[in-house]
Amino acid sequence: MIRKIDHIGIAVKSLEAALPFYEKQLGLKATRFEEIPDQKVRVAMLPAGEATIELLEPTSPDSPVAKFLEKRGEGIHHIAFAVDDIAAALRKLDKSGVCLVDKTPRRGESGKQIAFIHPKSAFGSLLELTEAPHHSD
Repeated sequence: MIRKIDHIGIAVKSLEAALPFYEKQLGLKATRFEEIPDQKVRVAMLPAGEATIELLEPTSPDSPVAKFLEKRGEGIHHIAFAVDDIAAALRKLDKSGVCLVDKTPRRGESGKQIAFIHPKSAFGSLLELTEAPHHSD
């Protein structure tokens, strides 16, 4: 079901404050920025080999990332795994009794289909499944 780690989401209070560390100290380069209104978050994507670091900055005090920051502070928010068929993966997990945040996929950054697995089913970690958009050429 899992193909690879797609990205690791890191919650930060400010992209502007966090980016210099990732770019200047670690040598990563932000290649894409995107605001995702329905998740009330702005993201910066920094490729790191086969995976990407996704810095998440809340755009509203009531966003899930803002609540995470309030409760836990800055740090790793989630790990995202790439799958080929997110709908099938969610059906399989749901049938197995896994607690899902999303039973159906929703739109994430870059038009990906995403869904989250609840931390109580994943031993305290928020996990994301992601399926790349299918382009017809």
